[in-house]
Amino acid sequence: MKIVPSQKMSYFQPAIFGQLKECANEQKAKGAEIIDLSLGSPDLPPHEILRNHMAEKSKDPSAYGYTLTGTKEFNEAVARYYKRVNKVEIDPETEVLLTMGSQEGLVHLPIAFCDPGDIVLITNPAYVAYIAGIHLAGAQVHYIPLDKERGYLPDLEAISEEVARKAKLMILNLPGNPVPAMPSFEYFTEVVEFAEKYNIIVLHDAAYSEFYFSGDGPISFLNAPGAKEVGMEINSLSKSFSLAGARVAYFVGNRNLIQIMKQLKSNLDYGVFEPIQSTAALALDHSEMITDRLRKIFSERHRVVTKGLDNIGWEYAPSSGGMFVWAKYPFDIDSVNFAFQTIEQTGVVMVPGTSFGSEGEGYVRIALVQEKERLEEAIKRLEKLKI
Repeated sequence: MKIVPSQKMSYFQPAIFGQLKECANEQKAKGAEIIDLSLGSPDLPPHEILRNHMAEKSKDPSAYGYTLTGTKEFNEAVARYYKRVNKVEIDPETEVLLTMGSQEGLVHLPIAFCDPGDIVLITNPAYVAYIAGIHLAGAQVHYIPLDKERGYLPDLEAISEEVARKAKLMILNLPGNPVPAMPSFEYFTEVVEFAEKYNIIVLHDAAYSEFYFSGDGPISFLNAPGAKEVGMEINSLSKSFSLAGARVAYFVGNRNLIQIMKQLKSNLDYGVFEPIQSTAALALDHSEMITDRLRKIFSERHRVVTKGLDNIGWEYAPSSGGMFVWAKYPFDIDSVNFAFQTIEQTGVVMVPGTSFGSEGEGYVRIALVQEKERLEEAIKRLEKLKI
């Protein structure tokens, strides 16, 4: 039998992470000690109260049916969280939509709103899942450059009038992956005005909103005046609450956009395991207690890595949040070959910048997913690179 993949499969090449893992395993088999700073998967376990709650809820024999959508308990917890933390009023019945992790929601988003040929605005570099959904919808990508002068924020002024008028959707991610640029109230206000002018749907990916190292709290896109009129925010419990494997996230915002996404998702899945939703609700209701510890740990890790890079002569994008460092290495070599040579020489695993877009050439993404001592050791090894 001859098996032929669809033409769309040409858009989905094997992810670089598997190749990095394979190279790292080869070096490990040779006796090398690996320090993996590639995947942005939290190394900290969920808080004890979450683990215990999940275990108890899972014992209930009635908890194993379809949930179909977000439970009342979960949706109301999201609304409470947004009111308490972001000072944003959310209707739990019409302005919240559960997703199976943010990646699922992000990939399906363009299918709900874009027709073939529509333009979607994303940054270059950007999180890889955005492209997958755009290709599935048959839409076209237009890249927004990052403005280094404004802390690597997406430069809306660089979008031409012609492109802006054709654009259907814009996806932003602040603080970002891979570049941890920090948003401001003023910037989000500019985004809303831009979206209103050109009738563009805005989706803000707030997966790292709790990863801030200064100030009073995360800044939500929905804080900006008129934001609910033009868009939504997607937030995940994977990073902020160390629930990556539980696969739980949510859209929040414009009720008409939420309703369209609900219609799509009703044809795709039967909801998230009820004990997971209940645990997620508990996490949101105790967010301050849980995320305060997270911020202290990641703030220290961020300081260790950036100070270390300063000492060995590397550049990096300044930031005051996020769980990554976007670093420019001082060698004349493309980022993919650099990443593999670094593994072979030092055992330190980082993601080549071009995995996130063409503008990532010359950079690597460093995930702050190891203890402080391991990060210090990684910097020592990087200092000895000979390329």
